[in-house]
This record gives sequence, structure tokens and C-alpha cells, in this order.
Amino acid sequence: MISAARVEAAAAVVTVLSDRPEVTNWALRYFGPWWNATSVDASGVPEDAVVTARLDRAGYEAITRIVRDGRPPEAVEYAKFPLLVARDGEDIIATSPDEAIAYRSTPTTGHVVLVGAEVQSLALAAARLARETIRGQLLRDGWAVLHSSAVVRPDDGATLLTCGGKGAGKTTTALLLASHGWRLLANDRVLVRPTGERDVEVVPWPSAAALGLGLLHSLGWDAVAREHLRAGGTFHPTQHPAVTEALLTREHTPLWDSRGKERKVQVFPDQFPDLFDVPLATSGRAAGLLFPQIDVGSAPDIVDVARTLEEADFMSGATEDRYPDVFGLAQGVDGGGHVSARAEVASRLAALPHRAVRLSHDVPAGAAVLCKVAETV
Repeated sequence: MISAARVEAAAAVVTVLSDRPEVTNWALRYFGPWWNATSVDASGVPEDAVVTARLDRAGYEAITRIVRDGRPPEAVEYAKFPLLVARDGEDIIATSPDEAIAYRSTPTTGHVVLVGAEVQSLALAAARLARETIRGQLLRDGWAVLHSSAVVRPDDGATLLTCGGKGAGKTTTALLLASHGWRLLANDRVLVRPTGERDVEVVPWPSAAALGLGLLHSLGWDAVAREHLRAGGTFHPTQHPAVTEALLTREHTPLWDSRGKERKVQVFPDQFPDLFDVPLATSGRAAGLLFPQIDVGSAPDIVDVARTLEEADFMSGATEDRYPDVFGLAQGVDGGGHVSARAEVASRLAALPHRAVRLSHDVPAGAAVLCKVAETV
């Protein structure tokens, strides 16, 4: 029995097909809250972009043999796993030994086939490829990818974009505003496109949100997360077991891996409204930019800092290190969008209000400052 899930964002569309309902159910859950993901009849799938995922160890081994068959495969890192990539005629083929998943992509048709030996890994990989297919279509259609969190005012669609480097407070800013009347559009990156004469349209980039144990505790959400786990619930499977254990034992001291990266709680998009009472938005219109900075030793406040949007605030082939376009889904467009699209977006955003804020671990004070700033947009 083949099941199908159709995913749409702006004018982009992809259908996920699989012989395992777990794969399409995963796509429905992962994309549903932010992109329009619906179950459809597998027999009536149109001839557009399709990601087909099969649970088939023999098929995985067959493609893997072709990848290794006397040709020099390119070794890359994709979704934090080593991937061997080669060509087979017009097709791009690849194998991920750690995941036991092999791929065959035909860029001219937008069709990608995945075959794997384990259903959960296959479901995650199929969702990644569906999202990359959507991104490729949007990039070719003039969209760009901005490294930003975003919240939307529900009455008029006005969207606040929060920019800054790692640890600047993008996620904190978005969640505090989303807990005080705004709707969460994205926690880490958004897709943006110039529209009309001056506007910038914004749509979300669905992903699991990484929340530090300290942030979860400061927001008062750790008790809810703990009860969710004790009731048999789970978070995203990429969450490290040590984080789950810390939640269960009421520990909120940050955890670090061997590379010095913080291990965080991995929250599904649908868990924001379901667990933490944070409403989601599906689109918006850019109305202002926020530039937060975390300073634990100072009181939250509005600060006079001349910060503007920079090229580094856009995702690009140079900064996007998790999902390089090895399968040709963007057909040569840079991973952050055309240079011209990024330049036009930057020009339009430069004309919007810019506000810099200082945040600390004092959540009520930080929320008050952000709400005050938001009223000026």
C-alpha cells in the first residue's frame, strides 16, 4: 500500500510517496503546522516534484554498489552524516553508510528516490529531501534564505525579523514575543522574497527548534516538558539521551558535546502550540528588524547600537553547512538564493525600523522590553 503526502509552501510543491505510512505521517507532522501538508491519493499524484522513499535493504545495497563501482565518488557531509556522491548518467546517486540510505536524484524532473534499511532514518531523510525540494523551487523563483527568527502580529501580518550570530538571542526573542501576543513564524531561518514595490514576503523554514536547558527553564517550560516525557511522550529523535535525562531529573545546567556545542531540547513544530501554548503563523510581511544581544550581567533594555543587516545574515553556499545541494534540487542557484534576490531583500529591509535590545536571564524583564519595542513597529 503506497501512501502520499503533498507539501506546499508559497508556489512550491512536492509529494512524498512511500510504502511505509510512517514516512508520510512524519512529513505530515513535520510540515503541517508551517507548510500546507495534506494526505492525498497516491494514485493521482501529478507529474511534478516527487520524493519516493522505500524500505528496501537490497535496493540500498544495489545503489551503494553503483556509487562505489570503479568511479571516484565525492565525499561530503550531509545532515551531519558522511555521504558518497557520484553520477550515473543524468542522475546523481549517493549513499549514506551511517544511515543505511541510498539516493537517486534526477534534477531535470525533480524526482528523488530514497531506499533505506530502517524506517525512522528513512522518514527523517525523506522529510529533509522534501524540504530541500521546496527550497530549490523557491530559490529558483526569486526567494532567499535569511538567518533569522520571526514572529507575526496576528491582526495585520506585520513580521519582526530577529537577526544575529549564534547565541545572540534570536530564538529567545521570538519565543518571548510569541508568548505575549505574537505568533511564531520561525526560530532560526526564514524564506524571504521581494513583492510589490516595497514589501518583503516571509514564509517559515520548518525545522525542529533547539532550546537550551537553561532557556527552557527560564521560560518555565521545563515542567511541561518533564510531564510530557513522563506521560510517554517524546521530542525530536535527534535529541541526545543526556538531555532527556536532564529534563527528567530537573537539571537545567547546559550540557556540551566533545566539540563544545551545547546539547539542547529538540522541539517539533507542532509541540509549540500543543505543549507550550505558543501559536504559529504560516506567512507574514516584514515590518521591522530586531538585533538582540545576551548579557547575563546587565538588565534588559533598549540599546543604542547601529546594527544593520549584513551579507552574513543570509544563508549561502558558504554558510549553509548542513544541507549542501548535492542532489541538484536548486539547479545551480546558491543555497541562500540569487545574489540579486538577496541584494533586493537587503535593500528593502534596510528601510524598515531597526531596534537593538539587550537581554539577560531575567525573562519577565526581557519580555517587557521586547513588547515595548514591538509596539513601535
